[in-house]
Amino acid sequence: MATQRQLRVNNLLKQEIALILQRDIEDPLIGFATITDVEVSADLRHAKVFVSVLGDQESKQNTIRGLVRGRKFIRGLLGDRIALRTVPQLTFHLDETAEQALRIETLLRETAEEDGDPNEADVLE
Repeated sequence: MATQRQLRVNNLLKQEIALILQRDIEDPLIGFATITDVEVSADLRHAKVFVSVLGDQESKQNTIRGLVRGRKFIRGLLGDRIALRTVPQLTFHLDETAEQALRIETLLRETAEEDGDPNEADVLE
C-alpha cells in the first residue's frame, strides 16, 4: 500500500508529465498520449509512468519509443518544476486498460444480443 507521500508524488508527477507532453515535447514519434497513472517506489527514486495512446499498434510503440528517447529531457524539466530531493528515474509503460474494457463491453453486448434478451443489451448501453 502506498503512503500518503507516495500518493501525493504520484499525483504531482502525473500532472507535471502531462503538462510537459502538452507544451514542451515536439517529438514527431509521440502521438496523442495521455498519462493515466504514475507509481513511485517507496524510496521515490523510480517512477512507472503509464501511458494510454490513441491509434494503431505501430503508433503506440512509436509513442513509447519517443517517450523513452526523451526521458532525460522530461526528467530535467521535472527537476526544474517540482521540489523533490531526487527526481525519480522514469520508465514508460503502455496502458491498454481502456481498450480491454471496450473489448469486454463489446463481447458482453454481442452475447446479450445472441441470447435474444433485448433488456440485457439495453442495460449495457
